[in-house]
Amino acid sequence: MSAEAITPVFVRLKLSLLRNGLRQSGGRKAAYITSAVFALLFAALQLIGLIALRGHAHAESVVVLAVAVLGLGWAVMPLFFPSGDETLDPTRLVMLPLRPRPLMRALLTSSLVGIGPLFTLCLLVGSVIAVARGGAAFAVGAVAVVLALLVCVALARAVAAANVRLLTSRKGRDLAVLSGLVIAIGAQIVNFGAQRIGASGLGELDPAAGVLQWVPPASAIGAVHAVGEGSYGVALAQLALSAGALVALLAMWSRHLTRLMTSPDGSTLPSAESAARERSSTGLGRLLPPGRTGTVMERSLRYVWRDPKTKTAWVTSLAIGLIVPVFNAWQGTGSVYFACFAAGMLGIQMYNQFGQDTSAFWMVAMTISSTHDAYVELRARAYALLLITLPYAALVTVLTTAMLGDWQRLPEALGLSFALLGAMLATGAWTSARFPYSIPQEGYKNVAPGQTGLAWISIFGGMMAAALLCAPVIALTIWLNVSADGDDWTWLLLPVGTAYGAALAAAGLKLAAPRTARRLPEILAAVSKG
Repeated sequence: MSAEAITPVFVRLKLSLLRNGLRQSGGRKAAYITSAVFALLFAALQLIGLIALRGHAHAESVVVLAVAVLGLGWAVMPLFFPSGDETLDPTRLVMLPLRPRPLMRALLTSSLVGIGPLFTLCLLVGSVIAVARGGAAFAVGAVAVVLALLVCVALARAVAAANVRLLTSRKGRDLAVLSGLVIAIGAQIVNFGAQRIGASGLGELDPAAGVLQWVPPASAIGAVHAVGEGSYGVALAQLALSAGALVALLAMWSRHLTRLMTSPDGSTLPSAESAARERSSTGLGRLLPPGRTGTVMERSLRYVWRDPKTKTAWVTSLAIGLIVPVFNAWQGTGSVYFACFAAGMLGIQMYNQFGQDTSAFWMVAMTISSTHDAYVELRARAYALLLITLPYAALVTVLTTAMLGDWQRLPEALGLSFALLGAMLATGAWTSARFPYSIPQEGYKNVAPGQTGLAWISIFGGMMAAALLCAPVIALTIWLNVSADGDDWTWLLLPVGTAYGAALAAAGLKLAAPRTARRLPEILAAVSKG
């Protein structure tokens, strides 16, 4: 079947998918219409803002960066939201008698239908109007808009085709869950950039824009500005880069599409060698202590690596625990004490230990028949957390201190971090037994319906208790810093804080063990809910 014959069919198919998706429920229809209205409203305001930017000295830098970020968004959206467009999965068409090239043209055309392409078109048109000077620049701008839009769409298609096996697997679902983390980190970076721009002006964007104007699809917009400046050779080179990128993306898409349509899917058939590796003990398992302690530690670490919700919580804590102190130190407004944020974020992972197991906790509960068993279980989980948290908290503290150049404060910052970590291990073990709650495995909710109050009491109540337990170390730190000769003794805060944190953690585990052993049925019922 020719491309001319199947292209209208695929466009109608895309419209039918959108229409039928809205028919599934009134809530979905309302959400889609609301998001569409806001997206179009933002696109219109953005278009007006870019037009108003026309004639500004740094207009080129703004639009080049905007188009570069737009291209990045088109590249990563298929990875983080694979179910957002059903036509991104070409394996659904493998049984149809379609050749790759006509199929590519039809898919590329159908990809231009939707809110995303319309939003992109508005941004590109506004970018051209903002930087174009003269009739020649506007003529090149018309070509640049089409070229940049095709590059964005082809980029999304090529990325989706190259990773379609991943996106339909468990690891792909893990990746989708991590999308919230990327948005959170991106928001922090945008906030930091906005602060820098607010302090220094749009001129801060010029160095980055000077590089990105040679990166497609931003190079197409750079060509419009170059024509307006009379640099026709530069404009031709930038347009050639965008055209070359489009050809390369189409070739990559074609290669992956041909392989997907003609080769069998062996992603779910493990080889004998991989199965043998799976059955054998991992290298980490051989390094852990023997007996129940090592087994529980390995299980906890496997949860961190394999369970989507646990992985997301850990990666989020690791990222934010680093971003807050480092970004503040970078701006020159931070303090070495901000490094305690890393220990605090990771210490939260000790809360609701049994809820992370969900309904599988019944297998753990069957192995706990005494207070000693409960103590060993909790202690091993704390050891697994410390295996990551201790070196990470130390690394963030040293990095923050190095950026600020305040090496004299390093011992007390480390001491405070270790004391806070010990306090959170203690309170986390106790609240895990006293206020357990279920974590739904599907969707983006982290608390089962009806258990929100338990989650608030467990996490925020435990954090407040941890802060109170750290009061002696905080008071000692303040006293040494205000004392006349206290600077000579601040190094003592490192061993004092470390010993105090270890004592708190040990005491918390001892207190939580008998409560855990007594409340196993209640814990199992709570974590299995939903």
